[in-house]
Amino acid sequence: MDKARIRMCRGLVLLVLPMLLVATEIGGCKKRDDRPKVVLLMKSLANEFFKTMEEGALAHHEQHKDEYALKVVGMKNETDVAEQIRNVELTIAQGVDAIVIAPADSKALVPVCKKAMDAGIIVVNIDNKFDNDVLRDKDAKIPFVGPDNRKGAKLAGVYLATRLQPGDKVAIIEGAPNAYNGIQRKMGFEDAMLGSNMDIVSSQTGYWETDKALPVASAVINEHPDLKAILCANDSMALGAVTAVKEAGKVGVIHVIGFDNIAAVRQLLREGKILCTVDQHADQLARYGIEYALEMLRTKARPADKETPVDLITAELL
Repeated sequence: MDKARIRMCRGLVLLVLPMLLVATEIGGCKKRDDRPKVVLLMKSLANEFFKTMEEGALAHHEQHKDEYALKVVGMKNETDVAEQIRNVELTIAQGVDAIVIAPADSKALVPVCKKAMDAGIIVVNIDNKFDNDVLRDKDAKIPFVGPDNRKGAKLAGVYLATRLQPGDKVAIIEGAPNAYNGIQRKMGFEDAMLGSNMDIVSSQTGYWETDKALPVASAVINEHPDLKAILCANDSMALGAVTAVKEAGKVGVIHVIGFDNIAAVRQLLREGKILCTVDQHADQLARYGIEYALEMLRTKARPADKETPVDLITAELL
């Protein structure tokens, strides 16, 4: 075959190949995914609460696969704010349609989430509410879908007060100081304790983690031998407090309460080692956020907060 004919054949191939590719895509062999792309950005999956949240999101997606595509991203360390900011940046670069985020920091994550909104991405805030002042400063209207943490903590504190006497000494182990939900839970505990005339002798952070709450609880038990209760802003820290109470030989003397209703505390509730906890329904929180994000994508609705349930959990209710 001469060179002219070879060049002609090559030209025909280059002309026909794109047409074949187009025809193949139209014919369904290469199907385009037009579903909205939703990313769920959480804190550490080492925390059972967020593992439960992930499982709830995946279960919802399994039932609605034809409606949206889902990616779940967790952090290695619950307080690694920089890592979560990088995850949001990466998500923006991937060109997703919606981000549902449980922020590690109520203030520091606002600017990058505003950046996502400016890129045309729907952002829905769950679990830990963004700081209102920072939202106003950044002119960001990000809806919060989640529980009233102050109300939930007060439920637990009021129940604890039925087991105490006015003037009894109690201690609070707070969540991370830069987390809105931790601040609200501390305030709810204070509402209940001060309203019942209890003596709050200590209020310190345990940064949400068991191994950080344990020495805090041990120190306050040693400093206040007549301590009657430790109120913990999440169940992971309550596990640390339970260990401290056991090591001090004061099981049954010092009450421990938590917040989240993770599986690890339920047997301790039955055994009386934890008095009560609060269920904010981790498995449903992500679902609520995802459903609202999809609704906003469909209807272009203006963002508005939506309160979700909180329930007191005691051994009698298990």
